[in-house]
Amino acid sequence: MGAQSTGGSFEPNADWTAQAKDNLGVALAAAQTKLGNEVIVAEEPVGQSAQVMADYRALFAVLAQSVITYQFFPGNRLPTKKRKGAFEWTLGPGVAEIAGGSGADYALFLTNDDEYGSTGRKMLQVFAAMGGVSVISGNHKGFAGLVDLRTGDLVWLNADLQMGGDVRTPEGAQKRVSQLLEDFPGSTAPQPAAK
Repeated sequence: MGAQSTGGSFEPNADWTAQAKDNLGVALAAAQTKLGNEVIVAEEPVGQSAQVMADYRALFAVLAQSVITYQFFPGNRLPTKKRKGAFEWTLGPGVAEIAGGSGADYALFLTNDDEYGSTGRKMLQVFAAMGGVSVISGNHKGFAGLVDLRTGDLVWLNADLQMGGDVRTPEGAQKRVSQLLEDFPGSTAPQPAAK
């Protein structure tokens, strides 16, 4: 989390990041509890475990972007992904290492990138609009993916490149989590069979 400078570069903000992390954690736990799932928040690892976690977070981000590009848009599908209903993406079986001794069956990876337009960026946007030029102020995108820790398979993914909700507030975090978890496995009640 951070600000988008006048020139468009990202300026991280540690306070916003900590606030968003707390708010998202509370909203996620509440949403998953409603589904009957237990959320075990992974402690921030240290040493070699921290490197393994960082590697899998980075791999998830790349995998999610690949799924968006090559699976979500039929015209872009890779030849191996053209089978009807095929959703075969994986982080590999080594991802089981991140479960540690928690006994977790699945890992839910969440990635949120939020850049709020700085005052200078917003001013640039106004002046550029007067000149007929479009300047984007802020960037809000997120991915949520459920990974089977036994196989490393990605079993579900949702992505939104135009997220809503200011995750610095509890209400905004709740909105963001509901967007990220849209169509989460088990989130819709089965429809009764027609008689």
